[in-house]
Amino acid sequence: MSENIDKWHPHGAATLIGSLPHKDHHRALDLVFHQMVEIPVWPQLSPYVSEQMMVQFNEGLPGLVRRDNRTLFITSDPSFEEELLRFYEEYLAASDGELPLEQSRFRLGDDTGRTFFAFLDRLERQQPSPAAVKGQITGPFTLTAGLKDEKDQLALYDPRLRDVVVKTLALKAQWQTELLARSGLPTIVFIDEPALAGFGSSAFISVSAEDIGTMLDEVVCHIHRAGGLAGIHVCANTDWSLFFGGSLDVINFDAYGYFERFALYRQELVSFVERGGLVAWGIVPTLDVDNLEQENSESLLNRWRQQVEQLVDKDLSWERIFQQAIITPTCGCGTLTETLAERVIALTCQISEQIRLEFKS
Repeated sequence: MSENIDKWHPHGAATLIGSLPHKDHHRALDLVFHQMVEIPVWPQLSPYVSEQMMVQFNEGLPGLVRRDNRTLFITSDPSFEEELLRFYEEYLAASDGELPLEQSRFRLGDDTGRTFFAFLDRLERQQPSPAAVKGQITGPFTLTAGLKDEKDQLALYDPRLRDVVVKTLALKAQWQTELLARSGLPTIVFIDEPALAGFGSSAFISVSAEDIGTMLDEVVCHIHRAGGLAGIHVCANTDWSLFFGGSLDVINFDAYGYFERFALYRQELVSFVERGGLVAWGIVPTLDVDNLEQENSESLLNRWRQQVEQLVDKDLSWERIFQQAIITPTCGCGTLTETLAERVIALTCQISEQIRLEFKS
């Protein structure tokens, strides 16, 4: 865990996972700063291909091309080895501090970073100042499980490609954290790993828990190097034991749909919280529109209360859970309509406000 983990407690503050369906950048930023006042997050606007999670952090990967409406690695081209060499030369220079990240391939470009840079500008002028700030990056397992080479093999299974993807994400995460941390606020960066819902399935039978831990730890290390807190987001069920004993500071789970499975790891959760770990409760549904439309802030708040009651005992108090809790939606809002996404934002804020009122009284 980061040495900064005990310097800030969220006390039930609200934030978002990241993606929004809005086309208007100013509208999206207004929503974030006017409603997510405690922990604003830079939004990834899904209508723009360059800001979609499987595209936004691909810049700078050696051998990656767009061909026949597909993005894939071409490793058979004679120039690939030269590209690989240049990549590692730049990686070593940037990692050692000889090359500023701002001048390297490990930053977002003008297109992929348009909303991010606009967010940073607004953050500088935001009054009153937030309590913390949040960013996010596509996780290394998800990205390597989503990119293929010209032989239709996943990058996950090519040691060369897996390594360059992990190192690219690690330095992009460090660059992002450094810029967000210039605000002087506690900075959280979530590693978004939706593909880990498939860990342990036949599709990834040869991938071990050690493999996952090694990839994640490299990204987490660079977030910590920049002074940030590192979180994991998985928007379905997974093997949660992958995260409790590692270097992560925040675990974000789908409390709406998968609390019972998450609660099976109660003892590991207690140890994680005792070490200062934060739990981000994804209590507002985004993946099922019917659920979203039928729920309200009171029904979701009651759901959260009942879940906490199942965890509370002599070794884990209500107060400790509240102190180290963040309230979020279950996943991003990028696939919703703008109206439904704004409903998710409102519900998340309302639940957070009510929880805080209860614990202050």
